[in-house]
Amino acid sequence: MLLLSDPSVGRTPIRECGEPLVDLRTVPALRVDPRMAPTGPGHAHLRLGVVDRLVTAQTYLPPGLYFLVIEGFRPVALQTEYFDAHKDRLRAAEPGHGEDWYHVRASRYISPPDVAPHVAGAAVDLTLCDVDGAELWLGTEVNDTDTEDCHTASPSVTGEAADRRRMLSDALTSAGFVNYPTEWWHWSHGDRYWARVTDAEAARYGPAELP
Repeated sequence: MLLLSDPSVGRTPIRECGEPLVDLRTVPALRVDPRMAPTGPGHAHLRLGVVDRLVTAQTYLPPGLYFLVIEGFRPVALQTEYFDAHKDRLRAAEPGHGEDWYHVRASRYISPPDVAPHVAGAAVDLTLCDVDGAELWLGTEVNDTDTEDCHTASPSVTGEAADRRRMLSDALTSAGFVNYPTEWWHWSHGDRYWARVTDAEAARYGPAELP
């Protein structure tokens, strides 16, 4: 399993393409959940090319299913806050390890800020909903990392939830996204992790800022 803390991800060059961040709330085809709104307007933004691919991916879903976007762009300061807080929780729960251990362990679920796909506006956390916008069950809540059921290929997730994960994965993969395998809801395109997984020469997106 390739983690975002892997040195090869950080060594991947960036050839910034300059695409703007787009507010998903202005894209009629997409549904944005408001639960992350208290963190700021970034949650509803993604790079233009990522938005286009997301709209395309949604057309690959079975009739009656739609994406429900939970979070897109995160400012560097917010990503740093998340990452440091997770390391602090790990220190409290599992004391006695070195700083490198906590860094790698934290990166299983929270990306180090210097390589974070969300910081580039290249990553989206999402799930599925029905035509009325009601969120569907995919085995865990989005952002619930308390058990390994959140791993995309978790064998503990079966039945309808597993089928929905496969539908989600098939649609997004077909549109050029890659998944972070410890989080079934996290998908990205054009960032350093995507470039490393797909053997691209460089990432298309580096750290971004809201207009």
